[in-house]
Amino acid sequence: MKILANDGVSPEGIEKLEAAGFTVVTEKVEQDQLIDTINEENYVGLLVRSATTVRKDLIDACPNLKFIGRGGVGMDNIDVAYAREKGLTVENTPAASSQSVAELAMGSLFALARSTYDSYREMPNKGKEEFKTLKKKYSKGVELKGKTLLIVGFGRIGQSLASYALGAGMKVLGVTRTAREVEIPISIEGVGEVKSTIKTTADLNEALGKADFITMNVPATPDGKAIIGKAEFDKMKDGVRIVNVARGGVIDEDDLLDALKSGKVAAAALDVYVNEPSPRTDLLEDASIAPTPHIGAATSEAQARIGTELADKIIATLK
Repeated sequence: MKILANDGVSPEGIEKLEAAGFTVVTEKVEQDQLIDTINEENYVGLLVRSATTVRKDLIDACPNLKFIGRGGVGMDNIDVAYAREKGLTVENTPAASSQSVAELAMGSLFALARSTYDSYREMPNKGKEEFKTLKKKYSKGVELKGKTLLIVGFGRIGQSLASYALGAGMKVLGVTRTAREVEIPISIEGVGEVKSTIKTTADLNEALGKADFITMNVPATPDGKAIIGKAEFDKMKDGVRIVNVARGGVIDEDDLLDALKSGKVAAAALDVYVNEPSPRTDLLEDASIAPTPHIGAATSEAQARIGTELADKIIATLK
């Protein structure tokens, strides 16, 4: 049986699948050629990340396809319900990348607090001649310790991020669909595991005004509407800093730029964008934005876990 990993899969995943008797192909097929290739090569499984879409037309046109796997969390690039109605198995890997995405978010919090992301851009060109000017420019940093972090979406990634933030001395608020208590384990080398209980809230509007830093860790809304827009920005503290490692569109990009211009938002870190893979130039060039190219899960450890988890699910389904 043949599997097309159209957006790639880790060597660990390939090894496990091949050991189970599958043939794995990782050569990229362009979207407009995907249906013909799947049928001509008789692929029974299709693995994607965010670059390849799997819509109704492909599902209808590929009767031999039995398994669709998404390496990562969000499955908005797949018509999941329709595929399952047609009898296909659709799986993702929600746990495999949680730590990596949380670490990127935590790194972004440090970068925003000290404007290091902008310093890295400016120093190579201006550091020699304008050292004192740049030193003054970046002299208004803040510490994370003692600050309040609002985590919008308190699933696996949000909880993993909370453990890092608590370890750095931050106060953590979590927003969930229904208020609940969540126990956060914090592993300390040489000490063991300590635990902190976070009481989440379902009232985003009430929580926004308490936050010094905000991270978005939620899936895209079913209707595609932003969760954070002008009305929400108006409720925030002046000078708040925001990180989005979730999905493009959960923050309204026009309203974010306005909030940055007015000073309501001091800085933002974006790993995801509305129009991927062609994000807006004004976002990428804004000096108050730390942009990364959707790399939340792009660590060797996360990719290894994603590959083996998908392999396990394919074997369980098709063997």
